[in-house]
Amino acid sequence: MLIAHPSISSDVARLAPGFRALSISVSAAPLVNASFGEEALRKACEEVLNGQPGWAETHLNAWSETFRAFGAKPRRTPCSAEALRKRVVRDGFMTPLDPVVDLYNAVSLRYAVPVGGENLEAYRGAPRLIISDGSEPFDTLKDGIPCVEQPDAGEVVWCDESGVTCRRWNWRQGIRTRLSSSDKHMWFILESLPQMPIEALHEAGKMLTDGLEVMMPGVQYEVSFIETL
Repeated sequence: MLIAHPSISSDVARLAPGFRALSISVSAAPLVNASFGEEALRKACEEVLNGQPGWAETHLNAWSETFRAFGAKPRRTPCSAEALRKRVVRDGFMTPLDPVVDLYNAVSLRYAVPVGGENLEAYRGAPRLIISDGSEPFDTLKDGIPCVEQPDAGEVVWCDESGVTCRRWNWRQGIRTRLSSSDKHMWFILESLPQMPIEALHEAGKMLTDGLEVMMPGVQYEVSFIETL
């Protein structure tokens, strides 16, 4: 199976002391329980509306401060977990998109943690979390039309050898590595700051892997813990 070996630059580590993450590489199996992701998403939305988890606001506020530290404006471009939760609070639900995407969005909502899901086969080299110099290409859509942008200089981005895969740390994913349930090799990254209990981070990872096992019996995965000082 393909294994992702993500790295975090020392500049990013200094920007967010105590940042830690779970990296989960997955070799998919045939999808036999597609409805599981949608049901997980529905239950996670209910938990958000009931104010769970209790430490969510503290964790998301910490992400906002981290975004401000590299020049982002979290009210306009919040971390992915906050954006999802705001949508649920506003609408009362989230429309299902794809079984695997629904599952990892459910994990993000339930644990107030940014979760990225990527098609690992589309990567060129290992994922890297760096501070951009503003020249790296980022493939996206503008008014429904494919286009290429560049991040702001000083922006924290995930990238590979071909360009940026996610802007503003975990705000917006690119098109090239976008994940669907039909992909054979998947990579998930669950990103937390010290304000999230460490045991909750591991519970979130287990919710993801347990869900994948229900949806895809025979799935294989490898989980690694990433920590900065």
